[in-house]
This record gives sequence, C-alpha cells and structure tokens, in this order.
Amino acid sequence: MISFLVSFVALVLGYLLYGHFVEKVFGPDDRVTPAVSKSDGLDYIVLPDWKVFMIQFLNIAGTGPIFGAIMGAKFGPVAYLWIVFGCIFAGATHDYLSGMLSMRHDGASLPELIGDYLGKSTKQVMLVFTVLLLMMVGTVFVYSPAVILNSFGGDTMLWVAIIFIYYIIATMLPIDKIIGKVYPLFAFSLLFMAGALMIWLFLNWPTLPEVWTNLGNLGLEMHPDLFKDQIFPALFITIACGAISGFHGTQTPLMARCVKSEKMGRPIFYGAMITEGVVALIWAAVSSWFFYGDPAPGYLLIVDAKQGFMTSAPAVVNLVCNDWLGVVGAVLAMLGVVAAPITSGDTAFRSARLIVSEWLKLNQRPIRNRLAICIPLFACSIAMLVWQIENPDGFNTIWQYFGFSNQALSAFTLWALTVYLVRHKKLYWITLIPALFMTWVCATFFFVSKQTLQLPESIGYPLGIVSLVAAIVWFCIWYKKETTKQ
Repeated sequence: MISFLVSFVALVLGYLLYGHFVEKVFGPDDRVTPAVSKSDGLDYIVLPDWKVFMIQFLNIAGTGPIFGAIMGAKFGPVAYLWIVFGCIFAGATHDYLSGMLSMRHDGASLPELIGDYLGKSTKQVMLVFTVLLLMMVGTVFVYSPAVILNSFGGDTMLWVAIIFIYYIIATMLPIDKIIGKVYPLFAFSLLFMAGALMIWLFLNWPTLPEVWTNLGNLGLEMHPDLFKDQIFPALFITIACGAISGFHGTQTPLMARCVKSEKMGRPIFYGAMITEGVVALIWAAVSSWFFYGDPAPGYLLIVDAKQGFMTSAPAVVNLVCNDWLGVVGAVLAMLGVVAAPITSGDTAFRSARLIVSEWLKLNQRPIRNRLAICIPLFACSIAMLVWQIENPDGFNTIWQYFGFSNQALSAFTLWALTVYLVRHKKLYWITLIPALFMTWVCATFFFVSKQTLQLPESIGYPLGIVSLVAAIVWFCIWYKKETTKQ
C-alpha cells in the first residue's frame, strides 16, 4: 500500500507542479477560442467548464483505465511507475498540448494538426490510420456491453442493434443534446466507483506487493503460469489509458471546440488525464491485491482467468464491485462495463465524422451531409463487428491491433507537438523525450509481437534500438535544418 499511496501523491503533485510548468511553456492567453469565434450550435458550442471537464474525462477514459490497469497488473507493482511517470510526463502533456494546439488552429482535428507539422504525406496516412482506429474503438465497445446486457434479458444482437442506433443518434445530434447531458452523470459514476474502492483500500490497508520488493521482476513474469509477455514493450501497450493514449488526441479537439477560455486548458486537458491516471492507479492496486494479495483472495479461480486478462477484466470489475461495494457496487459495475465503453464508442464515431468532414471540406450543418459520412462509417464498423463475432478470438485480435495503433498514434502526435514547440522556440524537450520513448516502444512491439512480424527477440529488440537511434538522428538533422532556416 505504501507504493500506491506514494504514487497517488505523485500524481497530485504532478498536476500542481509539472502541469503548471507545461502550461507556462505553452503560454495560454486571452484570445478568442473556436467555441466563440466558430459557434455553430452543433460541434462548436460554449459549455460550462465543469461540464467540459467531465465530458473530456469520460471521452478519454471509458473502461480504458480500468481494463488496461487490470491487464497491466500481471506485471506487478512496476505498473505503478508507468502510470505515474507516463501520465505526468507523457500522457497529460500529450493531452494538454494537443488540446491547446487544436484551439490555436480553430478546433482542427488530429490528422489536420499532424499534417500541418509533419507534412501532407503524413497527414494522408494519419487520416486513414486515425479513422480506422476510431472505428476499431467503436466496434470493440459494442459487443462486450451487448453480451453483458443480454444476461439481463433480450438477445445479444438486439442489444447490438440498440447500441448502434444510439451511436447514430449521438454522433449526428448537437454535442449538447445527448453527450452534454448524460456524460457528466456517467463520469461522476466512474469517479464515484473509483473513490469508493480507494476508501476501501485505505480502510482495510491490504498487504500488496511493493515496487521496491519486486524490482528483481523487471522483465520477468509475476505469474508465469498465466502470462507469457515480456514487460517491455507489453506493459506500455497494455496500459495506455491512464498513462498515455493516442486515442486521446482524437478526443481533445471535441472539447477544444467547447472551451470558452484558453486558461481553462490545464484543468480540463491536463487535469482530466491526471484524474484518469488516479483511476488507473486505484484499479492497478485493486488488481494487485486481486491476484497477488496476502492473504490471497481466491479470485484467481474465476472462469477464463487462464485465457488471459482480456476476457477476465470485466469479471474482475463485477466481482470486486459486488463483493466490496454491495448493491451500489453492482449498479456502478454496470455503468463501468456497459455505459462507459458505449460512451467511448459514440465519441469515437463523432470524431471520425468530424475528421472525414474536414478532409472533404463538407459542411456538417445539413443532416444529409452528416448522413453521407456516418452511413459508410457505420457500415464498415458493422462488417468489422460481424467478423469479430464469427471468429472465436475476434475481440482480442481487434483489441490488440487497437492497442498498438493507439500507442503508435500517440508517438506521431508527440512528434507533431515537438515540431510545433521547436518552430515557436519553446522548450521542446517536454515532448521530444516522450516521443522518442514511445517510438522505441512501438517499434519494438512491431518487431516482436505475435500480431505483427513476430521476429525472434534476439533480432526484434536490437531492431527496436536501431529505430530509436534512427529517430534521434532524424530529429538532429531536421532540427539543424529548421534552426538554420529560422
């Protein structure tokens, strides 16, 4: 519990100290924001600051900081370190600067921002890459809630159809009609659940593995009978939400179009990410006790545990919430494993609609223009969903590709932010170091993962180092040319 407590304090101090430092580097001012200058009653709308924060938090969170932390607990308390350092120095910085940069570019979406700073060719690649990523998010967050709802009655495919109908309505309506009304409630439920679990931890003070007692396990499996992945790079792909996630860069423009003042950027963007880090930290501690606590809770015998954390994560949420929090916990668990993923899915499709509309320069005020984009998006998602259902391991496969794509997108976003900081003569190290690290992580995963090249570790890991060195050399050459040009 000491590691958990120190990590929690570190996240709070990270917001107060490093968050203030990052804000000072960027330099928000009193200029008119897109929510005011481009107000259209659909996507550009001034919302109350507290509501923007709650929507931003749920947009980027969903079940990500819960499921990711549960799956990441297999690596032991070292997960705390990634959550704390990743969240403060990478994830929150990534979210704040991408949100602020979107505001400075009239609410531009992520591919537009990447194109402005990494070139038109990269923009075209990122356009396709980002839309596919968002469709994967929407798809993976349809079937699992439908299966859970099916246990309460009805048919799974009927629930799938109902969720898709909701997606279509939420994607097309003005952001303040559904998202602006129900998201704060779901965000509060997610925070309340995390807070209740945190109180339980403090009241019971369970014996948990500590970081300093498990340093010898770095790179090894905490429980080799269950887990086969090496900590690098698997941990940094598994725990994305709660540390750093490229998906967040697709969501921050949604709220960048609703913020009245740039000076609210730190509490909204940086603060929402730190809050997500706290949620992930709580679930990492809960999961650490769940699997390795003393005395052992016995939950390790749950169905499908030996098939990996991907299938057992929802079961962990249900068991913990019901056993620890009673009837209220059951309701919160329902919101956590049903409502939260659905709300991640609808904003994913909304982001995809806006990204495609920017690319096509298609005015979104007419309903027919929104339908022209939404119908193909949902048709592709349904086809992906059918494939997922027909394949026994379809969910895991799509999720794993999503995890890699998600972190690769965060690396591209960090590189774009680095170029922005260099060109505006600001302290670029705050994004350069995370960009290099995430490039190393993603390159190594690409070489050694079973989902990609699956090279032998003796070849894949050195190639990851070569990719890191190549990125450093590329940046040095570009930086020299850029400063000469300036």
